Amino acid sequence: MLSTFFIFLKLGLTSFGGPVAHIGYFRQEFVEKRQWLSDASYAELVALCQFLPGPASSQVGIALGYFRQGLAGSLLAWAGFTLPSALALMAAALSLQQFSAVIPSSVLVALKAVALVVVAQALIAMARTLCQGRPKTAIALAAAALSWWQPDLMGQLLAMGLAGVLGYSFLKPPTEPKPLGPLRVPSRQLGVMAFAGLVLCLFGLPLLERALSLTGTHNGFWATEINLFFRTGSLVFGGGHVVLPLLQSAVVGPGYVSNEVFLSGYGLAQAVPGPLFSFAALLGASMNPSPTGWAGGMICLGAVFAPSFFLVMGALPFWEKLRRYPAAQTALAGINAGVVGLLGAVLVKQTHAALSTNLGVLPWLALLAVLLFKFKWPAWLLVLGAIVGGLIQAQVQSQGLLS
Repeated sequence: MLSTFFIFLKLGLTSFGGPVAHIGYFRQEFVEKRQWLSDASYAELVALCQFLPGPASSQVGIALGYFRQGLAGSLLAWAGFTLPSALALMAAALSLQQFSAVIPSSVLVALKAVALVVVAQALIAMARTLCQGRPKTAIALAAAALSWWQPDLMGQLLAMGLAGVLGYSFLKPPTEPKPLGPLRVPSRQLGVMAFAGLVLCLFGLPLLERALSLTGTHNGFWATEINLFFRTGSLVFGGGHVVLPLLQSAVVGPGYVSNEVFLSGYGLAQAVPGPLFSFAALLGASMNPSPTGWAGGMICLGAVFAPSFFLVMGALPFWEKLRRYPAAQTALAGINAGVVGLLGAVLVKQTHAALSTNLGVLPWLALLAVLLFKFKWPAWLLVLGAIVGGLIQAQVQSQGLLS
């Protein structure tokens, strides 16, 4: 049972680079190495989670955990992937001012390069499997072009929708459905209960907050924290970076967290592995009035991720039924190709942004690409090598400046 936790714990300790990189890390671990599911099934799962509000990479992890060991597996997968960054950020919240200059910029540059080469590897492998033939290649290019022209969430949703329509219109259905493999899928009853639980919390938590606030005790603020972060996790599309400005207005505006702490914490969140939604743990540990510290951090962390469990458990059983229809299979084949196009557009944009801000990324990209593609280094070893190399580079640069 604990094997799922330790598999995701390794990823939680080494998965730098944001949700797109996490998707690459997951694919390397669960499609290539462990063969828990096929490339096509993995792409379908990624596409499904892209349509759901909340952190897509964490939702993919929750689903993978459920496939293997049911509800317990989904909880263990989430805990293993999320707790390393959450605990680090909560610890940082207790002495945030001391962390502003701890991590050398050369380390951050090297870790950014790791994320880019891992995404590139995933993109190449998925393109070979999911974009065979000119029609699928054309769909991938169309999705990439649309997401490039409209880079916000609406553009991504339109690109996925366009890919599905083109797949339905121009692709031939497979002779028989591709099985997901020996994977558990939530029952339809569990799916209905999950959606009902989400709706109940969305409407019930504000009522609970109002009722407890009338008591004049700290219990009212506990309810405020839970309601604030649960609602954010439920209704925000677009992943971690989209949730940050909304959280800023929610916690800085009322004075729960100072703007200095918020901005410093956001910068630190870029340097830790795992999901960016773990930033909620730092905010919870820093909020005023109480509860603060570890209790507040865990409350906000659980509240912001809880909707993801409801959404994944609610969507998976209907996704599994839908994918068995021939029309749905052709649409999903188009969406699979569209996922490749989206990843390609993101990779190009991230690479351009990285090079435009710091050309020092380029030698790291070349070195890490050789280590990954030629010498087959695993992702965790690339991360470790990048950290060590970045520290050595920082030391050399400091000595050069001092001499």
